[in-house]
Parts: sequence; C-alpha cells; structure tokens
Amino acid sequence: MSTVAFITARGLFGRRRALLLLPLPVLLIGLAAICRAWGVSPDMWGQAVIVGLGLVVVLPVVALIVGTGVLGSEVDDGTIVHILTKPLPRYEIILAKYAVAASVTAVVAAVPLFVTGVLAGSAKLGVALAVASVVGAFAYSALFLLFSLLSRRPVLVGLVYILVWEGLLGNFVSGTKNLAIGQYVITIADKIAPSAILQSTIGLTTAVVMSAIFIVLGTLGAVNRLASFSVAGETS
Repeated sequence: MSTVAFITARGLFGRRRALLLLPLPVLLIGLAAICRAWGVSPDMWGQAVIVGLGLVVVLPVVALIVGTGVLGSEVDDGTIVHILTKPLPRYEIILAKYAVAASVTAVVAAVPLFVTGVLAGSAKLGVALAVASVVGAFAYSALFLLFSLLSRRPVLVGLVYILVWEGLLGNFVSGTKNLAIGQYVITIADKIAPSAILQSTIGLTTAVVMSAIFIVLGTLGAVNRLASFSVAGETS
C-alpha cells in the first residue's frame, strides 16, 4: 500500500497538472495581503476573498485537480492494468490513492487559507479555516476519486458539481445545501471561529455527519468500481 502511495505521489508531482495547484493558492494569499497592506477592513474583503475565492473555488478546484489525477489518467491511458496485476486487494489501491489525494489537497488548501485568516486579523479564524478545509479536502477527494472511475471526463463532471450543484443551485435551492460539501466546510469553520465573514446555513451536526457520509460512500463506491475492472482493463 505504501508503495502505491509513493508511486502515486511521485507521478502526481511529476505531471504538468501539479503546476495547476499553485496559481489559485498564490492568488488567494496575494489578494488578502494586498487588502491588508492597503488597510482595507476584513469586513469589506473577507467574504469575497475567504469564502468566495478560498472556500468556494480554491478548495474544491484543487481537490478536483488532485482527486481526478491520482487514478483518472491511469484509467484513460490503460496503465491501470499494471496496477490491477499487482497482488494487492483493490481496497488497498483505492485507500493509497485516496490518502495521497486527500493529504495533498489538505496541505495545498489549508496552508493558504490559514495564512489568509491570519491576514484577516485572526489566528483563530486561520485555524478554523484550516481545520474546515482539511475536512473538506477528505470529502471532496473521496467524491472526485469516485468520479474518476465512473466517467471518462471526471474533471467535467466535477466542474458541474462545483459550479452547478454547489454554485448555482446552492444559492437558489435551499435543499441542495444539505448535499453540498462547500456548505459543510463553511459551517465547520463558522462554528470554530464565529465571524460575520462566514455565514453558515446548516447545523454543525449535519455538516459533520454528511462530510463523513461523503467520505465513506465515496471511498466504498471507488473500491466497488475498481473491483469491477478486469485485468484486461475492461469492466464486468
């Protein structure tokens, strides 16, 4: 399992898509630093930068890039066959891939969000954003890893989830908020460090329980889907 995780991490950072992980976090910190340097009150830029960019864009997009990259490319180019021939249970392969995806996403998203929270004038807010983003990283990664096994275009499917389900419907259809990982992240951060910047619309219990459900069902779904792949690379 550790070997699969090492190979996955090496492959992920050896591809061009790894370069896609840097611009958004840098932009997030840069905007917050500029606002801080110009003495703009966090009440004026906090929601747009921290929530609108950090939690709604940076976290899910980074998770999408990483989550679909740890296995999706291997399915597309057929190298998944080499993994399936290894004497490893399918669940170990998925858990190794998932661990890499969730860990990388958590670091890439949590660090800039923590810095942004500190720049907003509160170390407690920074910690809250970091903790919430780690939870979100694990939930998003499970979902996007599953997408990479269910679709030939997992990035497109993931973007539909982020932009349409969480972004569009989430703002107009209240019921969708209970099935939106982004809302769980906002709620967890808001409960840790209550702030006018963060406006949670669901309960903490719902956020925690539903995050766990996304993690468990996404991972189990990915294991089940991978188990349907034969050594020939076809599905049964």
